[in-house]
Amino acid sequence: MSLQESGVDSPAGIDRRRFLGLAAAGLSAVALAACSGPATSATSSSKTPGQVDLSGVKPAGKITWWSNNPGSSQAVSQQIIDAFHRSQSAIRVELVTAGASYEDIAQKFQAAQAGGSLPDLVVFSDVWWFRYYMLDSIIPLDSLISAVGIDTSDYRDQLLADYQYAGATWAIPWARSTPLFYWNKAHWAAAGLPDRAPKTWDEFAEWAPRLNAANHGIQHAFQLPALAGYAGWSFQNNLWGWGGGWSAKDSFDITCDSPRSVAALQFLQDAVYKGKWSGVASKDSTNDLSAGAVSATIGSTGSLVGILKVAKFEVGAGFLPGGPEATSPVCPTGGAGVGIPKKIPRENQLAAATFIKFLTSPENTLLFAQATGYMPVRKSAKTASLVAKAPQSQVAIDQLAVTRAQDWARVFLPGGDQEMAGACANILTQRGDVGGQMNALKKTLETIYTTQVKPHL
Repeated sequence: MSLQESGVDSPAGIDRRRFLGLAAAGLSAVALAACSGPATSATSSSKTPGQVDLSGVKPAGKITWWSNNPGSSQAVSQQIIDAFHRSQSAIRVELVTAGASYEDIAQKFQAAQAGGSLPDLVVFSDVWWFRYYMLDSIIPLDSLISAVGIDTSDYRDQLLADYQYAGATWAIPWARSTPLFYWNKAHWAAAGLPDRAPKTWDEFAEWAPRLNAANHGIQHAFQLPALAGYAGWSFQNNLWGWGGGWSAKDSFDITCDSPRSVAALQFLQDAVYKGKWSGVASKDSTNDLSAGAVSATIGSTGSLVGILKVAKFEVGAGFLPGGPEATSPVCPTGGAGVGIPKKIPRENQLAAATFIKFLTSPENTLLFAQATGYMPVRKSAKTASLVAKAPQSQVAIDQLAVTRAQDWARVFLPGGDQEMAGACANILTQRGDVGGQMNALKKTLETIYTTQVKPHL
């Protein structure tokens, strides 16, 4: 997953009836791009969804898998499909490129609900799968998991939990990642810096002038990721480190205008305009790093293989830096899983589950990780060869223990993410007043909540 394919954590405690009300009211994709929900009241109830009746069902002979090939994964996905065909002869899988992004595949999948051919297996971005659940277009997988013998205890707990809700499992982890702090080790050495990522952003601010002075010709010591649509995701790292957030933890209480949140964004603006050690990427900050134009950036583990292929220098990778208030947890997870549509025959659902077991086996999750940079999703995957080839991958695995669910203001408010991106663009590319921008953003987010969300809770 690239940084532009941001992800979220699993929903906890908002009941389906209430969220269906949101969907019926036209809740946008961004608002529904959520995996952590507000707690229900003591009087609300969550019933375990009905499972699939597989009595007497035999797997279909052919299924289609819709993917957007995250992390340039088409070749390795086809390699796994070919191995599946060699392992058995009862089920054939056709890989269909259903778009170039998670948004593309989501729109095509939603359009197919109204007519046309549905896939039998589909990539579920962490910021889309809950919408499918609310619209009742996917099935709980637990019956199928039992039927085909998938050992869910062997999946990394944080990653599987992202898809568990209302007593059921709605997708299986596949292309999963966390953001990492990447740096150019040659630039670090020239500046006489310790061979590690900065522990805090304040520490990096102290290092940045040394990087600029020691590495003539670089554009910036650091490159902020592209803002369009994703500042709301990536800057949570900074907000959390300063003790702030777009909203209070597990709450719709909007806190983007709090002194701590403002201080976090003021730090970023000062890095661009006062300290002049940071730039803002127009497209992909990891490309800027790989080209040697900047000394460091934040990017997904899904960018790791691409960076290592292009970079002519040794690449370092570390945990995301913390702030003056918190150094952990300040990192979100991201990426995608795979799930099964509801409106297809049970024979096809069973065949799709059979392939999911093979696709996400310990051996194949390792193969996928080696080819793309995504994390192995199985605990039993023997990662020694992966880590030996790309030691940076161990960092991503270790950082899983210190991830945090995203702010509700970002993942539950319709259009909230775009509003955050717009405000950050004003701050970082137009040098807008941080406090003023955050006050305006708060009013906008509160209006969205009051008019589009609160009436349906």
